[in-house]
Amino acid sequence: MMNIGILGTGFGAYHASLLNNHPKVNRLIVFGRNETKLQKLKEELNVEVTQNIEDILLDPDVDIVDLCLPSHLHRSHAIDALKHGKHVFCETPVCFHLEDALLMQQAEKQYGKKILVNQFIKFDPAYTYLYEAYRQQKYGKLISLSLKRETPPLWGDLGLSSIPTQFMIHELDLFTWLWGPCDPYTVWGTEVVHPEQAQVRAYYQHRDAFTEVIASSHMPKSYPFTVAYEAYFEKAKLVFHESDENDPIPTALFEYTASGQQKINLESANPYEKSWDHALECFGGHAECLIPLESAVQALEMAIEIKNRLEQARR
Repeated sequence: MMNIGILGTGFGAYHASLLNNHPKVNRLIVFGRNETKLQKLKEELNVEVTQNIEDILLDPDVDIVDLCLPSHLHRSHAIDALKHGKHVFCETPVCFHLEDALLMQQAEKQYGKKILVNQFIKFDPAYTYLYEAYRQQKYGKLISLSLKRETPPLWGDLGLSSIPTQFMIHELDLFTWLWGPCDPYTVWGTEVVHPEQAQVRAYYQHRDAFTEVIASSHMPKSYPFTVAYEAYFEKAKLVFHESDENDPIPTALFEYTASGQQKINLESANPYEKSWDHALECFGGHAECLIPLESAVQALEMAIEIKNRLEQARR
């Protein structure tokens, strides 16, 4: 049984709802600045709350710090938690600058505790199916892959300088899971209508497979938030589409083979919940870890390379 301190009452509130009554969690304490939000969490979930972060860091019974603060604060708070003998579960993006990530890696080694990163895409059933099909060569070799993430302007600044590290990062998490890190051979991007809205395409040739990663933050307000992929194998094609409740097209994964079209029945699972389940197993030393800091840093390096290529193209 683990005792967990959650930093943040934004997405941290969602984490608290996932972890509350979890069979491997004994105690939750949530830190935040907003007293109203804290009291709401206390009343709804019956968790401990505090406005003093030291109530978590100095508590010897707290095993894990769950970092749900803005990404630019992750480095300092993660290192503080490690110094105080806590493991860290960090929301993604882990950070925006490689220097911060490297300092976090150094602190991991120095203090002997783990930082795991919520690479939830690795627990999404549709992407897990793709990963297993590739690894097991279920349809022969994977020839090419198209990964897509699109949104109307809902998330603040997702212009050319921020969309690689804040939005494309999830597809890059998947890429490094499949193949490891790789530099793109071509990157294209443009701002559309507003400097906080952009479309970016990155193209990769890795081993025998071609991959394109497409991200757009300038879709019309009528367009639903959408993630999708098309995977071309030697003997089949997989087509996946998922979007929010505003889309009349249902979420589905289809397989196309010589035998015809077939809808794949995916497990009904919450990838955020699955990611936490896995993290608790890893912190307890009971699982080979899929979400170590190292893999998040690899994806971050790829995102920064895309950002640098876009900046070079604009000069």
